[in-house]
Amino acid sequence: MTGEPTPEWMRQQERSHLGALRLMVWISLRLGRPAGRVVLRGIALYFLLFSPTARRNGRAYLARALDRPPTWRDGYRHVLSFASTVHDRIYLLNDRFDLFDIRITGDKAVQQALDHQPGAFLVGAHLGSFEVLRAMAHQHARTPVAMLMYEDNARKINAILHAINPRAQHDVVALGHPDSMLRARDKLDAGCLVGMLADRSLANDSTAECMFLGAPARFPLGPWRMAAMLRRPVFFMSGLYLGGNRYELRFEPLADFSNVERGDREAAMAQAMQAYADRLGDMCRRAPYNWFNFFDFWQRT
Repeated sequence: MTGEPTPEWMRQQERSHLGALRLMVWISLRLGRPAGRVVLRGIALYFLLFSPTARRNGRAYLARALDRPPTWRDGYRHVLSFASTVHDRIYLLNDRFDLFDIRITGDKAVQQALDHQPGAFLVGAHLGSFEVLRAMAHQHARTPVAMLMYEDNARKINAILHAINPRAQHDVVALGHPDSMLRARDKLDAGCLVGMLADRSLANDSTAECMFLGAPARFPLGPWRMAAMLRRPVFFMSGLYLGGNRYELRFEPLADFSNVERGDREAAMAQAMQAYADRLGDMCRRAPYNWFNFFDFWQRT
């Protein structure tokens, strides 16, 4: 036990119940995506009306991303975008890619990196949908993807996946175990892409301060230490939700630790973290309703 308080983002778990999720799955798969989206609008409105803390924190983020005071319409669009990506998991996890218009850019750069050495890191955020990555795997059918995540989150994700599709399989490596890095290394050596979300941390995680959307914010060091120690290239990955049935899956080179010596790691990590924060900020301004932040990210007093 560390005695550290539980971070706010973990206390504010998404308001979902597996029974309700199974009902939503049944409605969506039997009656179709349009019927499911009608129900979704009511869920988004309920969340906006009856989650004052999340609403307040969402407005604080939107004010930075939009560079103006957000309206109720902005808040609703933010929540509806979040609900839409969660809803679309139902179809993506059931391989219904035909329902979506998914544009993929930057995947050739990832493949070129894999041609030089096995494995690479995909570092994303709670931005849009990570599930659209399945579309690339479906299209190319050659590069497996493993996810690194905290153990509690891994258990919840697996429960949700089973509720959506009992046959759906995710390759998940739980963080926080003595062999976590060894398991990640084995995945990379086998040619996997290893995905991490680098915009949230646990209470006892080491963090570093970066400028993000015009103000200092703290980001976890763990993903960057792992990438530096395992000496792999890192790509920023985003699956932006563009409204309707449209997504944009983007891969952009962010850092390459392949030839970074031990003595240069700290400087390379700091540079990579700020590059990540800059890229995430750019995406938040470009698609402001896609970053699903409903807690006090900047730790205002």
